[in-house]
Amino acid sequence: MNAFAVMFLMLKVGLLAQERSVDPTWLQRTISTRHEQSSDFSSSSCHYIPIFGAGDAESRFPLSIARFGELTVDPQGDCPAVVYPRQEELYYARNGSGVLHYGEQSHSFGANDFAYLPPTVRHSISNTSKQPLRVIVITVRIPSDIPIAKPGELAVANLDELREQTVAGHPQSVLYKLLIGPRTATRDRINATYTVADFFLMDFAPAGTNFPHHHETAEEIYLVLDGEGQIAAGGGMDGVEGLHTAKAGDAYYFRPNCTVGFYNQNAPNAKAHILAVRAFVPMPKNPD
Repeated sequence: MNAFAVMFLMLKVGLLAQERSVDPTWLQRTISTRHEQSSDFSSSSCHYIPIFGAGDAESRFPLSIARFGELTVDPQGDCPAVVYPRQEELYYARNGSGVLHYGEQSHSFGANDFAYLPPTVRHSISNTSKQPLRVIVITVRIPSDIPIAKPGELAVANLDELREQTVAGHPQSVLYKLLIGPRTATRDRINATYTVADFFLMDFAPAGTNFPHHHETAEEIYLVLDGEGQIAAGGGMDGVEGLHTAKAGDAYYFRPNCTVGFYNQNAPNAKAHILAVRAFVPMPKNPD
């Protein structure tokens, strides 16, 4: 092969490498920079801002989490009812007050309330107050090989009902409130999910940390509710690499095996709270 042919081959290989896309191990979004988009529960008084999943430019990267975003219901507004045969939903009210409708049931729903909405039950939310109602909505796919049980009563609770606690394997400088978890477990306030592994709140002391770690069979999202610090994402297990500034309103998505962690500021009264969800991701079947 002559020199010209070798150079041509090397150039062609280089161009193909440039065209080959590499899936990100993590994504970052800031709520204040996001824009409203239409969804199945949108109306003139019900507004959805996508953060990850459906409505986001890179919606294909979350594997089990179909949607993670913020819903704002105008005063006296209503959202259309929805029902999903193989998706479960988590709702968390950031502020405001309204009513959560679940089949034939209705339940008040206000600041720091959280709820589990199972598949097959029609549900919606309305605002009966004079202030906007803001709700974090998380929709998670349920694999087709998992049997769906008959849905139970509507499950709603409030953060004030939960005590803060440490979690084994994590530093004592971060305390947890365990909101919603698997139907086969008993540790969370609501134990009802199929694919969601954990839905929880982290409370960081000054200089507190959730040491960098990873999950081999689950993806995770962090939403900083208040405070600021550094997110460990995509770097080494020591947390030195891949540190990114995180402040209130920032959200991070971590795919399976991605490094995930948080370092709070080392300053007096530097508290920080992060709302997090972790969802199992189906592993590829071994053909052997």
